[in-house]
Amino acid sequence: MTMERLKVDTEGISRAVKILRAGGLVAFPTDTVYGLGADAKSEAAVTRLARAKGRPEGKPFSLLVASVEMAREIAIFDPRAEILARAFWPGALTLVLPLRCEAGITPRATAGRASIGLRLPDHPVSHALLQEFGAPIAAPSANPSGSPSPLCASDVANGLEGKISALLEAPPAPKGLDSTVIDLTSQRPRLLRAGAIAADSIEAALSDLPGESHPFQ
Repeated sequence: MTMERLKVDTEGISRAVKILRAGGLVAFPTDTVYGLGADAKSEAAVTRLARAKGRPEGKPFSLLVASVEMAREIAIFDPRAEILARAFWPGALTLVLPLRCEAGITPRATAGRASIGLRLPDHPVSHALLQEFGAPIAAPSANPSGSPSPLCASDVANGLEGKISALLEAPPAPKGLDSTVIDLTSQRPRLLRAGAIAADSIEAALSDLPGESHPFQ
């Protein structure tokens, strides 16, 4: 497979969206690291995504969304989720929430689970891509599973050349750290992955809720 190298302009974004709608894979910069995107509602596209990364079976993918409104159409937000979304979105926080049955997300993305990880990124390229695509994108880091997360376009090309459809080439991702992942599907939040947003900042945001002075399990 020949990987298209796309400029970060209107034409490049439109071409990337066309590829995603056809079930292809597109790497693009986010505010954390480079992501590798596929249509989250397409079983075939997410299967290609797992194959390109060498992703182990049974491991779900998180989704990127264009807005909080889109996120609410996919998952159920409780007061904790609303607070954290207001405090840290757009930004480097992934929230794992109960999945809405009617959301249309392929079970291949969720690994058959009743929950989904969602993030609203704070980067102009990913924002433009999501807005034009108009639907959630399954978007893990754009690297083979087990290798370091990619910080620049050359990292992506070195790891995935010949395995993906296109690469939106842009300056290095600004943070260079993966997102922090918080699971809100149980009574108390769980920190699943430390990342760009400190756990104590999340605790502080939740501290005004009853019973949440020390919120993490």
